[in-house]
Amino acid sequence: MRAIFSILGLLVVVALVGFLAKKQLTDVSGIKAQPQDGLQVAVPQTTPGATPRQQSEQLGQQVKQSIDAAMQQQRPGVEGQ
Repeated sequence: MRAIFSILGLLVVVALVGFLAKKQLTDVSGIKAQPQDGLQVAVPQTTPGATPRQQSEQLGQQVKQSIDAAMQQQRPGVEGQ
């Protein structure tokens, strides 16, 4: 009798954990990222057929240019002193 209750209790716990895991995973997959107002993300482009070294150099240059452009923009609410 004691073994039957132990097995039933274990099955109930496994079913509960499975249900909660399924619910948690479906909630996460339903989330869609919404871009914030005014923010745009540019995906770096590389030359097709380029070697991995050339592609990494191109990506590095594009990232550097993006950072330089972002640093040149004036922050909102900051006036020249």
